[in-house]
Amino acid sequence: MFKTVTAKGEDTRERIYGTALTLFRERGFDATTMRDVAGAAGMSLGAAYHYFPGKDAIVLAYYDRVSHAHARRVAEETVGAKKLADRLSIAFQSKLEILRDDRPLMGALLRFAGDPRHPLSFFGAATREHRLQSMAVFAAALSDEPLPDDLARLAPVALWALHMGLLLYFLHDESPGHRKTIALTAGAVSLIVAALKVARLPVLRPLRRRVIALLDDAKLIPDSNAIELARIA
Repeated sequence: MFKTVTAKGEDTRERIYGTALTLFRERGFDATTMRDVAGAAGMSLGAAYHYFPGKDAIVLAYYDRVSHAHARRVAEETVGAKKLADRLSIAFQSKLEILRDDRPLMGALLRFAGDPRHPLSFFGAATREHRLQSMAVFAAALSDEPLPDDLARLAPVALWALHMGLLLYFLHDESPGHRKTIALTAGAVSLIVAALKVARLPVLRPLRRRVIALLDDAKLIPDSNAIELARIA
C-alpha cells in the first residue's frame, strides 16, 4: 500500500510540475500564479501547495531537471570522444539545446541573479549545488587531459563562468537557428583548447597560483572535492 501511495504522489507531483512549466512557457513566470497551476492541474490550491510550497520550488525542481539532463547527455555523448575540443563542444552545445525552448523563462528568471539572497539566483546560496554540478560536468570533460593539479582545479570554474556568459548571449540571440551563439561557442572552444596548452606550461605555474589564491580569498572557487562530490550519477 505504501508503494502505491508513493507512486500516486509522485505522479501528482509530476502533473503539477509539468502543468506549471507549460503555463510558465505560455503565460510567463510572473503572470502565472499557484492558483493557476492548481486549477490547470485539476486540484485544489492546498493540494498543490502540499507538493510545492510555491513557484520558486517548482523552478528549483526545473533547475534540478536541467542539471541532470545536462550531465546525462554529456556523459552519453562524450563516450569515445578522444579530442578535448569535441568533449567541450558537447558540454557547451548540449546545455544550449536543453534550454533552447525556455529562453523566455530563463530571461524572466535572470533578474533574480543580482540578489544573492533570492532562492532562484543563479549565484546564490540556494543554487550552489547546481553550480557545482555544472562545474562537475566540465571537470569530467577535462578528466582525460594531463593538466597540473592547480589548473585542473581552476579550469572547471572558468569553463562554468564562460558557459554562463554564453547562456546570457544565447538569451539575446535572435539569429536564425541561434547560429550566432553556435558560432561563438565553437570559437570559444577553439580558444579554450589553445589556452589550456599554454596555461599548463611550468613557467606559468606562479601565475596560476596567484590567480587561484585571489579567487580563494574571494571565495569564488570551490574545493575540488566539492565538485567531485557534486557529480550526478
